[in-house]
Amino acid sequence: MEKRKIAVVITARPSYSRIKTALKAIQDHPSLELQLVIAASALLDRYGSAVNYIKKDGFDIAAKVFNVLEGENLTAAAKTTGIGILELSTVFDNLAPDIVVTVADRFETMATAISASFMNIPLAHVQGGEVTGNIDEKVRHSITKLSDYHFVASQSAYDRVIRLGESPDSVFNTGCPSIDLAAEVASSPEFDFDIYQKYGGVGAFPDLSSGYWVVMQHPVTTEVKSSRSQIEETLFALKEVNKPVLWFWPNVDAGADGTSTGIRAFREKYSLENFHFFKNMEPNDFLRLLINSKGLIGNSSVGIRECAFLGVPVINIGSRQNSRDRGENVLDVGYDRNQIMEAIGIHNSRPQPSSSGVYGGGDAGNQIADLLATLPLKFHKTITY
Repeated sequence: MEKRKIAVVITARPSYSRIKTALKAIQDHPSLELQLVIAASALLDRYGSAVNYIKKDGFDIAAKVFNVLEGENLTAAAKTTGIGILELSTVFDNLAPDIVVTVADRFETMATAISASFMNIPLAHVQGGEVTGNIDEKVRHSITKLSDYHFVASQSAYDRVIRLGESPDSVFNTGCPSIDLAAEVASSPEFDFDIYQKYGGVGAFPDLSSGYWVVMQHPVTTEVKSSRSQIEETLFALKEVNKPVLWFWPNVDAGADGTSTGIRAFREKYSLENFHFFKNMEPNDFLRLLINSKGLIGNSSVGIRECAFLGVPVINIGSRQNSRDRGENVLDVGYDRNQIMEAIGIHNSRPQPSSSGVYGGGDAGNQIADLLATLPLKFHKTITY
C-alpha cells in the first residue's frame, strides 16, 4: 500500500514549535510520507532562521520557498503572500501531495491555503477557530473556509469552527502540538545549558541565578504606525525593573521596522546592563528558559498557550491576543509602562499559577498523524448553516 504524501508548510519560526511533534509523528507513521516545505521568514537569518533547527532535529526538507519581500510594511506583506502563491503552486505541482497541512494564522499561511485549494489538494488546518486581534483574525477564519479538515487546539475553537458552517465530521479537537513539547519540558525542566554560549545574541551578560524576565513583543499589523511607541513603553518599564531581561526579536510582520528601530535606538541611548537580545532558540530550550523564568512579557501566543500549561506568569500587552482562550497565568495590560510595572509587581506577589489544559494535554502530534492517515481524501465540501 502506497504511503500518503503529507506536505507540511512552515512559514515562520513560531510555526515550527507549533507543529514539530506532528512532523515527528508523520515521519514515523507507517502509512505516511512527510514532505516538509520551508518558506518565508523561516528561511531568513535575521528572524532566527528556523530552518537550521529543523535540519538539526533530523527532518529532510523537500522544498524551500524564498518569498519574503523586503519592507516590513502592509504592501510588502500583501506582495509576499502573492509571491508565496506563485512559488508554492509550483512546489505542490512537483511534490503532488495527497494532503497539504497549513499551520495557524500568520499572513504567509494564506498563500499555502489558496494554492492547495485552487489545485484541488485536500487542505488540513492546524489551530483554526480561535479569536484574536491583528490580521491573524481574518487570515485564520479565511483559511477555515478554504480547509477540508480542521485540527483545532481547544473546545471553544472546535465549537466556533462548527458555527462557521464546517461539518462536525471534519473538525477534531486534537489540542495544540506545542503543548506536546511543553509536556516534555515540564517533565524535565532543568535549565542545563549556557544560554549565552549556545545562542550568542547581543547586549550585556546578566547573572540569571536570581531570576529573570523573558520579553517577546511583536508589532500589531492593524496598529503599524504605533509600533515604535508601543515597544518603547515596554522598554522603559523593563529598564526600571532590577532583574535580568532576555529579549527576543520580533516576527516579520508589518510594523516590525518600527519595533526593531525602537529597540535599536533605545539600546544606543540608554545603558542596559541587565538586557540581552536573541533572535531565536530551539523550541525545547526556549520552553526551559520560560519555565525557569519569573515570567513572559509581551504579546506572543506562547504566553497564552505553552505558558498556560507550564504555569508561567504572563503579562500580555495590547490587542494582539484579544479574546484568545486563557489560563489563570495571564494579566492583560495596555501599552503603558506604568501598567506593565504594576503587573510585574502583582505577579511578584502571587504564588506560581497552576497548570491549565485549555490547549490540550500533550498528545496532539500523534492524533494529527493518525487522522491524516485515515481521513477520506476530499477537496470539496458542503457548508452547513
